Amino acid sequence: MITRDISMRHDAYPFLVLSFFLVCTFALIPFPCHASDTESIENILDGFEDAKSQEDDLQDIMDAFEEKDTFSDDRIFDGFEDDNGDAETSGKKNEYLPSFLSMDGYLKLGSSYNFAHKKPDAGQTDWRGLSRLRAELQVELEAKFSASWKAFISGKGTYDFAYRINGRDQYTDDVLDNYEKELELRETYLSGSLLESLDIKTGRQIVVWGKSDNIRVTDVLNPLDNREPGLTDLEDLRLPVFMTRLSYYLNKWSLTGIAVHEIRFAKNPEYGSDFYPSPVPYPHEDKPSHGGSNTEYAVSLSGIFSGWDIAFYWADIFDDTPHVELQSLDLDVVSVSPLQINTETRVEMKHARVKMYGADVNAAFGNWLIKVEAAWFDGMQFFNYPHITGNLPDTEITIQPGKKYSRIDTLGGIEYSGFKNTMMSLEMVNRHLRDYEDRFNQFQMLDMLASEVEQNELQTVVRLAKNFLNDTFLLEVIASWYARSGGSFQRFSAEYDITDNTKIIGGTALYQSGDHAGFTNIDDNDRIFLEGKFSF
Repeated sequence: MITRDISMRHDAYPFLVLSFFLVCTFALIPFPCHASDTESIENILDGFEDAKSQEDDLQDIMDAFEEKDTFSDDRIFDGFEDDNGDAETSGKKNEYLPSFLSMDGYLKLGSSYNFAHKKPDAGQTDWRGLSRLRAELQVELEAKFSASWKAFISGKGTYDFAYRINGRDQYTDDVLDNYEKELELRETYLSGSLLESLDIKTGRQIVVWGKSDNIRVTDVLNPLDNREPGLTDLEDLRLPVFMTRLSYYLNKWSLTGIAVHEIRFAKNPEYGSDFYPSPVPYPHEDKPSHGGSNTEYAVSLSGIFSGWDIAFYWADIFDDTPHVELQSLDLDVVSVSPLQINTETRVEMKHARVKMYGADVNAAFGNWLIKVEAAWFDGMQFFNYPHITGNLPDTEITIQPGKKYSRIDTLGGIEYSGFKNTMMSLEMVNRHLRDYEDRFNQFQMLDMLASEVEQNELQTVVRLAKNFLNDTFLLEVIASWYARSGGSFQRFSAEYDITDNTKIIGGTALYQSGDHAGFTNIDDNDRIFLEGKFSF
């Protein structure tokens, strides 16, 4: 193993973090203005709305609801989907392509520098300094065959030079296989109209459910890329899956039925990475095969009205989070006096089949947007138990099926956009596990579970964003934390559009450890990041 002696002046760390925090905070807070008697009425009211502008804003809000599921600033939430939940792009004309084809994409170079890690022990991976220097290319091609039929294909390739620069032999095979390079087929589908009010779409796609911009409740159809919490771009966060979707439209209502043929789960931190929560690898994960009896199904009914909208959801899917399941338990009596027993166990990670029933509502009141979201998950599993009968050495062991549980998730959120070029939001969710048992945390299968099972898990996300310089410069702060199990992160970022096609993004991400899954032992993962992106 090769280790490096890279260090950073830790006395500079508090100054850097405090400086960036103060800049972002004071820039984002819309301080009130105090005017003297000699000031003009225009200066006094600068940044505030008069009666006519308030009427115009209200009309804009109503118009936005007619066009979109969610009311949000397009620039702030660039990467979220349109009213049908698609993450597709419109495509750009290219003089070298036939008229029915259009192509676009981007080239990006992103880097991260870890500044809080301590020097590791001998033989351990050194995560100090440069942790990411990744080049990324995504190409998208769209073919329009008629006014109602089109095909879309997109693919992405990445290569991270940091592993070769730092020395590949100090990383685990899991990290190299899943982080160093990647080639992936992104959204790729065929869509069109079967009837005037009936559309079909089949292929790899992204469908966004729910009204929350930061927390998932009913948004269960697409897994997430969780390998670098807080650093993944919004447009890359959801992973597309192969599905067939039929949508029927009637006035202000739309009814959608979905069959998900591809069984895909979240990309979580791999064994050996700085975000992996355990010093030992997890047991083998048993992933269901694609299609057939494993096909997932979903239905949504949504209505968009003047100033508010509502949706209802149902899904029969596999739980994205696997549970620990005991496969076998063998007791070998080495000696009777004194009694010595060797125990051999075999465990696997499995995904339970669950059903989700959910609903959400959005309502606009002036500059305020209220959102409520709720979901009932039935069929959740955590582990199973061995049942031992008889006395040693004549002992019979049977594996009892795991008990199934249900969980209720409720979310409330509020957004305010009354200040010029500023958006503020607060979202809170509580996940309540019914029929909670204390033994959840007394039987953790040789400590294979990375976190405790909470009866009530409360998560809060606060988001502040403000645009400057005619919407070319964006400052944003996102903070997320878990109240009971612990674990949190904060991201401070700045984004500047150099040209219409070129932008740079930089900032810092800070982490605090907790018992919640994914937040175990990540205190030292604080980092600064810088990215450049060119769109074509």
